[in-house]
Amino acid sequence: MNIVLSSQVRGMENTVSNAEKYFGQFCSLLAAYTRKTARLRDKADQLVRQLVDFANTETPELRAAVRSFAEDLAKVQDYRQAEVERLETKVVTPLKLYGAQIKQTRAEIKKFKRVRNNEIKQLEKLEKLRQKSPSDRQMISQAETRVQRASVDASRTTQQLEETIDTFQKQKLKDLQKIFSDFITIEMVFHAKAVEVYSSAFQALENYDLERDLEDFRAKMRGVYGLYDPRPLTDTAPSLASLGSLAGQSAESPIRNQRKEEEASEDDSTDEDPVEDLRGQRQGLHQ
Repeated sequence: MNIVLSSQVRGMENTVSNAEKYFGQFCSLLAAYTRKTARLRDKADQLVRQLVDFANTETPELRAAVRSFAEDLAKVQDYRQAEVERLETKVVTPLKLYGAQIKQTRAEIKKFKRVRNNEIKQLEKLEKLRQKSPSDRQMISQAETRVQRASVDASRTTQQLEETIDTFQKQKLKDLQKIFSDFITIEMVFHAKAVEVYSSAFQALENYDLERDLEDFRAKMRGVYGLYDPRPLTDTAPSLASLGSLAGQSAESPIRNQRKEEEASEDDSTDEDPVEDLRGQRQGLHQ
């Protein structure tokens, strides 16, 4: 009987020890996973801000394409923020709670071992008493009563411990299934939404009109260098008056005027508000 009980107790202790070891490792790794995801979100937010700053220095077509890309990338970080919060709530926190549950189960095992040791001790006392004072019926009767009470306590504690371990194991399996199911669901939801937004971002970049931007750039370059006449000088030197007249006409040339209008347009565009850090805008997505 003692051998069977000892084997049961060892099995129970192993069950609790394994849960403590592996659930602790799961908790540590998934907490680190969540922190890494949060840091990735922060780096992506920095990238969004840099993209907006860069867009404000570029030609109209590229500016629009990069801003659109930055907005899509910012949306993905909204989803990543929600991912981080859900991982913390549904995955990391339940694993943390196992520390207290394991501690309580260990206490139940220690209680059983204490009660079981008391039963063994009372049996040993009764056996010694019978050997030393076989005629002392009163002492033997009292010792037998103590042994009986200890046996009843041990039996009751054994039943309670078996129920406790069975409940612990059942709950552990259910929690393990739920925690990792929630983990996979959170990841699938994030990646599904991210793929949708990334597809939109990719399409916006694909539709970017590079040639139009090149035409705009070349027009600006012609506007800068168009004041210089590449033709060779004639033998007849122009008069000072004619040089002044030519300079006045060049200053009012259509290309120059066009460049001024474009620069004014760019200045207006530059004054537009850049994409803000989306921490404050994420409230609606985290519900």
